[in-house]
Amino acid sequence: MSQWLQQVIDRGQAIDDWLSPLRAQALEALGNTKWPNRRVESWKYTSLAPLEQLELSPNVTPDNVIIEDIEGLGSLDLVFENGKLQSDISLLPLPQGLHISNLLDPPVKEQSTATTLFAKIKPRRHLFGLVNDALVENGLIIDIDAGCKIEQPIRIINISSDGQESHHRVLVRLGNHASATVIEHGQGKQASFSTSFAEYEIGEQAYLEHYQLAMHTHQAIHIGGSHFSLQQKSQLNSTLIAYGSELSRMDVDIIHNGEHAKAKFNAIYLLGESEHFDLHSTIEHVVPNGTTQENARGIVGDKAKAIFNGRIHIHRDAQKTLAEMRNRNLLLSRRGQINTKPELEIYADDVLCAHGATVAETDEETLYYLLSRGISRSQALVMLNFGFIQELVDQMPNQHLAQWLKPQLQSRFVEMEVK
Repeated sequence: MSQWLQQVIDRGQAIDDWLSPLRAQALEALGNTKWPNRRVESWKYTSLAPLEQLELSPNVTPDNVIIEDIEGLGSLDLVFENGKLQSDISLLPLPQGLHISNLLDPPVKEQSTATTLFAKIKPRRHLFGLVNDALVENGLIIDIDAGCKIEQPIRIINISSDGQESHHRVLVRLGNHASATVIEHGQGKQASFSTSFAEYEIGEQAYLEHYQLAMHTHQAIHIGGSHFSLQQKSQLNSTLIAYGSELSRMDVDIIHNGEHAKAKFNAIYLLGESEHFDLHSTIEHVVPNGTTQENARGIVGDKAKAIFNGRIHIHRDAQKTLAEMRNRNLLLSRRGQINTKPELEIYADDVLCAHGATVAETDEETLYYLLSRGISRSQALVMLNFGFIQELVDQMPNQHLAQWLKPQLQSRFVEMEVK
């Protein structure tokens, strides 16, 4: 066991709160866990050396956090700074049927909801999911009553500041026939370490529109995951927008526990010079008649490294499953790296499944055409890069969020330009 992991266990054992019985399970699992190296398949291309070498010296001067409004979105914003809730939930005008409480000290009813969700949907194989179980003290419990249609998007913003470590958790339950939009928005660029995990239970015939904006860059080390359990005839439409940093890793799990459930997962990852991003997704079709569509596209800058490992697992009883996974990547420099591994594991015989992956370079002929028309090289690259991912941006159900995102992505492309 590494010294870093032993320190996590020691810190987790020192926390005494209502979550302690649940922490104990994670601490026991961590005690039997080996620190991953390159011989561990799920960490083959991602070294944890930046985390072990990280030295955090908390900044006594708080950052001036500016939360940007998204025009037309009208979201219900819940702001965390370094994992600590800054918003006063009691002052929020919550729609009828929507219940939100702080994981730190929830009412008795929400404690019961949290107990049924905490570490129940997220698989125990995720090392840093267990770390989050052991160390988390702040987060949210979001409970939506059956039949409630929450029109106002819920935006959860988590800012990582210089020299800080934080562990953040979100637990969401959608009752049967309910619907909601949840946006997880994380950002930071200075030396920091954060874990952020969310678990979603989507009831029968419920609908969740979900966005994960993992906009951590530069020295902000971030490891997180979103995990979903789908019941009968439920629907999930999830979009991940991720940047690269010194070390960034996301795990996504979608479990079809009810028949006729539908899941759509789109992912866009954009890496600047020398940045690292690792995306692992697992789709579990446990029951028949499920549908999954997964589409991931990445653009990788100079000396950057991207990893995509997508797995669709069709269980023996999951007949009549329709599942498709595509991964497309664009290299901006031959010094960039992309390691892609789409997987299908099928044990049923009456299914329709497909998967594929491509890696390409910038089309020099197209670039030359744009340059010959008087367009600057920087602008031409922005146009080509945005064209590569535009289809997935256009598929976002919330057009206010999509319109806000477009200039954000264009600025990101400028940062990624190979000099």
